[in-house]
Amino acid sequence: MDDTIAAISTALGVGAISIIRVSGPQSIEIVNKIFKGKDLSKCESHTINYGHIVDNDEIIDEVLIMLMKAPKTFTLENIIEINCHGGIATTNKILELLLNNGCRLAEPGEFTKRAFLNGRIGLIEAESVMDIINSETELTRKLAINGIEGKISKLIKNLRQEIIEILANIEVNIDYPEYEDAIEMTNKILNEKLIYIKDEINKILIKSQNTKILKEGIKIGIFGRPNVGKSSILNRLLEEDKAIVTNIEGTTRDIVDGTFILNGVTIKLIDTAGIRTTNDIVEKIGVEKSKKTLEEVDLIIVVLNNNEELTNDDKEILEITKNKNRIILVNKNDLPNKLDLSIFKNEDVITSNTTTIEGLDNLKNRIIEIFNLGKIDDKDLTYLSSARSISLLKKCVDIINEIDVSIMNDIPVDMIQIDLKNIWDILGEIIGESYDDELIDQLFTQFCLGK
Repeated sequence: MDDTIAAISTALGVGAISIIRVSGPQSIEIVNKIFKGKDLSKCESHTINYGHIVDNDEIIDEVLIMLMKAPKTFTLENIIEINCHGGIATTNKILELLLNNGCRLAEPGEFTKRAFLNGRIGLIEAESVMDIINSETELTRKLAINGIEGKISKLIKNLRQEIIEILANIEVNIDYPEYEDAIEMTNKILNEKLIYIKDEINKILIKSQNTKILKEGIKIGIFGRPNVGKSSILNRLLEEDKAIVTNIEGTTRDIVDGTFILNGVTIKLIDTAGIRTTNDIVEKIGVEKSKKTLEEVDLIIVVLNNNEELTNDDKEILEITKNKNRIILVNKNDLPNKLDLSIFKNEDVITSNTTTIEGLDNLKNRIIEIFNLGKIDDKDLTYLSSARSISLLKKCVDIINEIDVSIMNDIPVDMIQIDLKNIWDILGEIIGESYDDELIDQLFTQFCLGK
């Protein structure tokens, strides 16, 4: 990281301003070459300086230069942010001048990567930077801020400290048996300490299940045979005419989707093509895509027509969804009842119609109950937010379970310390205390350019 990088940090397009960010040991020297104004090397840190970006004698733009000197910067390196007028041509021209005068074009996420590698932020904080950029709701914003502030990292660091104290105690027992002040780490004492560690990890994991919902949203598929009202239900829930609605069977031949917010959580709603036996080639493709979607959603809404008896197509849909997380939505209850509801004794059944929107509020409330959306505490959002971190934490629980078996079998403590060290390393991987270069490279390529 001995070179100097540059990238456009704002969305490229027409706007009031654009920002080009520069970071590295030669930031001030390089920008001085193309800046007509004060000598930036003589300016105080954290100041804004007026002037012009020039290409030899040609003025490119009138700008404000934000100067931040190391180490009190995001990357712990000298950083300069050039605030120019928004516009593709002007912004690209200034970036071109920086590259021609010694900067290298930054890779996606490289500014945040440098902040991590220089010790400015931990890995969880780095991941949270991307989370706040992608936040779609107030809850996901709060979740990301907690990650940036390091609250989650502190929880993990405390667990690592507990483990390192146990390991140190075991080492003293082995290497200095004559040292009487040290507690003899027996299997019984070790078991008590592991119960606490496991409980703390499980608390984080339980909360982190909510995090997945907050961050990724809930994917819900609407399934049923043609003309039972699936598209009308989608439109009503989204409060817009997203899907075409007609009385002609098979109108929806492809996936139609949209999102709405429920209790602060993004609901991704998918209207599928009506599932039925058909000889129409195009409709048949739509039916196959609908069946494939069954495996991709978190909740299935099976729509039936209150005004008709069950058809063979209805029965097929009920059969292929019977072991899945589903709600039976009996639509068109404003029409005469011809459907026998007694066959759904142990099912989630909601009746509705899209004329008066009757029952759709009940459907929303049932979704809230199924995913415990009413119990998400926005005052305590210190959860892990990445699938990588959650899977590593689950791995720690698996190892602790293996240690439990070893303790039951009276395996000596000094042999168990290998597994304890493994847990300590995995927890370190979560917060970035231990990592491999390939992981870091892969993680930061998911960031946008200029961040």
